[in-house]
Amino acid sequence: MVCNVSLQVVPNVPEKDLYPVVDKVIEMIRESGVKYIVSPMETTMEGDLRQLLELVARAQEICVENGASRIISVVKIDFKSGCVSIDEKIKNYR
Repeated sequence: MVCNVSLQVVPNVPEKDLYPVVDKVIEMIRESGVKYIVSPMETTMEGDLRQLLELVARAQEICVENGASRIISVVKIDFKSGCVSIDEKIKNYR
């Protein structure tokens, strides 16, 4: 089943390191091959729920590997029978 998962990570790192750590998380998402869109406050991904949740878990690990002593993450899941796509949701706004 195709679903959407939105992820916001806020790693507890020095302010100068905040964007570089978040950029590493986004790079990992890009390299995964899933469809995604970056917005100012979160990144929304489209794909199989289990795969997307694995990416959420990996995002936490990346933050720790890059010096975060703690990470606050917000995860939103849109899952419905059939399919829900990013394009379907934003087509009226693009």
